[in-house]
Amino acid sequence: MSAKTAAERDIVRKLARGSLFSRLVGHGRQPLKLAAVPRDHVAGNRNRGDALLAGRFTVGAETLSLANADFAAIGAVGPLAEQLQGFSWLRDLAAAASREHGTRLAENLAGRWLLAHGTRADDAWRPDLWGERVLFWTAYAPYILSSRDAGYRSALLNTLARGARHLDANADRAPPGLKRITAWAGVVAAGLLIQGGVTRVARGEAGLARALAGAQFEDGGLTSRSPYEQTLLVDRLGLLRAAYFAAKQTLPDGIQAAAAAALAALHGVTMGDGALSSWQGGNPGDAARLTALIEGCGLRARPLRAARGWGYQRLSALGTILVLDAAPPPPPKMTDGAASTLAFELSDGPQRLVINCGGPAPLPSSLSEELIEALRSTAAHSTMTLAETNSTAILHDGSLGKGVTDVTVDRSEDNDSSRLEATHDGYVRRFGLIHKRSLMLGNDGKELRGADQLIPKGRRKVRDAVPFAVRFHLARHVEATRTADGMGAILRSKGTPPWNFRCRGAMLTTEESLVIDGAGASHPTTQLVIVGEMSGIGGEVGWQFRRTS
Repeated sequence: MSAKTAAERDIVRKLARGSLFSRLVGHGRQPLKLAAVPRDHVAGNRNRGDALLAGRFTVGAETLSLANADFAAIGAVGPLAEQLQGFSWLRDLAAAASREHGTRLAENLAGRWLLAHGTRADDAWRPDLWGERVLFWTAYAPYILSSRDAGYRSALLNTLARGARHLDANADRAPPGLKRITAWAGVVAAGLLIQGGVTRVARGEAGLARALAGAQFEDGGLTSRSPYEQTLLVDRLGLLRAAYFAAKQTLPDGIQAAAAAALAALHGVTMGDGALSSWQGGNPGDAARLTALIEGCGLRARPLRAARGWGYQRLSALGTILVLDAAPPPPPKMTDGAASTLAFELSDGPQRLVINCGGPAPLPSSLSEELIEALRSTAAHSTMTLAETNSTAILHDGSLGKGVTDVTVDRSEDNDSSRLEATHDGYVRRFGLIHKRSLMLGNDGKELRGADQLIPKGRRKVRDAVPFAVRFHLARHVEATRTADGMGAILRSKGTPPWNFRCRGAMLTTEESLVIDGAGASHPTTQLVIVGEMSGIGGEVGWQFRRTS
């Protein structure tokens, strides 16, 4: 017998021994069973599953060895600990190993969790973690409940039942937003899938409706305005939908509508390569993982184009996609938001052209705190800055201060193009100037015309000229060659026709930049920067991107 096998059996023996087992399952109770087992149609990441089988659990820049992993020591704080505690990794394990081959690892880790947290309500019993755990434990029950040891199975099922009761009483204590939605989704799923929980369903549905109403705009986007969190929202509601189908119950219209709207909002911020645009400190993520979620969640929706609350406006024509941030930053209490108003990203088919620098959130990162804060600045986004200041202040404690409060949007379309005009008031208090950005995308997808205008407003008038910069951060593998007259550049990338860039009204320069990839790592790139000065009466800078073929 190998040392590893002996250790696994020792865990099972401890679970079934004396007082621990008694506390987990009680005395004289009939063994619980799941009333139904949902099917998760979202494919996991096989590479991550292979790493799990090899004993490595990686999130961003952090890797944990699973050999003798101690859940109590790992805790429940931080992205790596939370993902381990939520058991969402079971999806990746299932992508790499059949039930017969994956059960040993899954039950070993579930047993270790029981030893560390099964008998006391500690940080691992946070409502949002229990909500996620319920969704994944039930969906992957064949991986964690195939043991022949009746003591282990009873311990796990009874702890699951205790967790459901804990959720029922504490779901509203989860922070508002995605975490509270996850907690209430767990309450509903537990009611549908655990014996004796039918009476919990109605209460759970009411709680989930409240949580969604408080965290989701009418257009389906979360008030955090985080595409990463939006991805998790679609996932949570997709797993809950599968629980209803497994229990042969009808999905309430309200949950169905919220899920479909959430997916439409998520579609609205994806680019031509199938990954996310980078907003609110996030990054593109994993395109394959996002595609698997969209294909497997069981929902269908068209991309949301004109989002008022969610705030991301989308223009598209024959494979050219533009996404613009046309809303104030999210409330500071919701997220570490960014000063990105009126920035945009642009892609031509699968090739990104204009991007925002992005950020590591929510992944553990080796980036410095100073750099992470800088990545939230206006200058790290493809938009205009005045006097090297942020359109919304980023305070010393990392929270957002005064700045953009009002954004206006006007869209129109005709046979030739789609037009979008948007303004924000983030510079009115300091400079007495409104920033207006006008965009026109031709219906053949070959030309994007833009203008950035400063318009006087309010009593404050600046006496001296104000320096400005209009930045266009370029994606990786996009090479920029300035034209001889210094007013344009040719943008080349492998597999995509070249694009010509031209500007008027100011000087064009190129500077170094960087981009954060889906794993939270930084890569050098280039930015086009239109620089100049404007007086208190305002002015305008025009620019154009045009594909050569």
